[in-house]
Amino acid sequence: MIYLDDCLNVLKKLDRNSVDLIYLDPPFFTQKIQRLGKNDKFYEFNDVWKSKDDYLTYMKERLCVMKEVLKDTGSIFLHCDDSASWYLKIVMDEIFGEDNFRSEIVWTFKRWSNSKKGLLANHQTIFFYSKSAKYKFNTIYCDYSPTTNLDQILQQRERKNGKAVYKTDDNGEVVQADEKKGVPLSDVWDIPFLNPKAKERTGYPTQKPIELLERIIKISTDENDLVLDPFMGSGTTLVSAKLLNRRYIGIDRNKDAFDIAQSRLENPFKTKSNLLEKGIESYMNKSEDELNILNQFHCVIVQRNNGIDALLKKHYNNAPVAIKIQKKSETFEEALSLLYNAGSKKKCSYMVLISDDQVNVNIPDNVIVMNTLNYQLDNLLN
Repeated sequence: MIYLDDCLNVLKKLDRNSVDLIYLDPPFFTQKIQRLGKNDKFYEFNDVWKSKDDYLTYMKERLCVMKEVLKDTGSIFLHCDDSASWYLKIVMDEIFGEDNFRSEIVWTFKRWSNSKKGLLANHQTIFFYSKSAKYKFNTIYCDYSPTTNLDQILQQRERKNGKAVYKTDDNGEVVQADEKKGVPLSDVWDIPFLNPKAKERTGYPTQKPIELLERIIKISTDENDLVLDPFMGSGTTLVSAKLLNRRYIGIDRNKDAFDIAQSRLENPFKTKSNLLEKGIESYMNKSEDELNILNQFHCVIVQRNNGIDALLKKHYNNAPVAIKIQKKSETFEEALSLLYNAGSKKKCSYMVLISDDQVNVNIPDNVIVMNTLNYQLDNLLN
């Protein structure tokens, strides 16, 4: 079920102790009107408040009723950012109890611009509380880090005198570990923000990726459990629940949000993340020899581009400078063509081709050919 209403009105009508999971992505106290659009259609919601006390009173009143509808085995996940996270943590401690605080989940993602002075904001916070000590929790296992020692996987460990040591039997032999499932999921989640062109994206402000909600639902519920989102927005929680065979209740007082959520539930769809499926290593296409060459320059290394391997951090003639290393699979002419076409599209002032081939061909005036023994690029550009 989904409802077009203030969540407080609906929450008061729900059965007590009936919900297995509550996820809420409420207004963050940004003191802005959140506005976004897609295909010439704009959506917005108001996140402007008279005061912080006014905002916290609003949140506290609704969180108290959420606790009542939550089962004793249930959990609640409150999504927020640094606009009011410290205050919301205190409110959650008061309502659900400090002992029922389970985790502060850090959702980290990449953003590439920052219009204000200071560190780039690349994370948001999700407070995870249970209603009681007997909450439901399903452990998710992840792959080991590439730096993990083989012995740590194959051999059991135990703590002695405050240190982790390999466990031994009565004969002093190291005890082999049981079949390993991987590393339990941590509280830092690196999940990409939705690509602007992703089919999953609706154009509604502050939309979260299904990948994020699926993880929350998987660790805290089983199939056919009931999931509640009292600030459903575009309906990501509900779509995630439906795809995972959970029941759901969604509430929002914004008519656009209600319509988008209703439409998405009729045809639930998830955009797959190539980054999560393949891993960041799959995007690294430079060999060790190529990296050693490029690291001689003060440059930004570029992946996933056949024509450009790096860009100098310093601009010349108010434009970037592209660098390419000729691959063993390329002729000189092929490498030159790839670099020139890519560099021209990016409006580079100069293009640098690193090659040991000696070929008698016409070289464009803004292309510099260097061999792997000569890295005095600044002298050539100046």
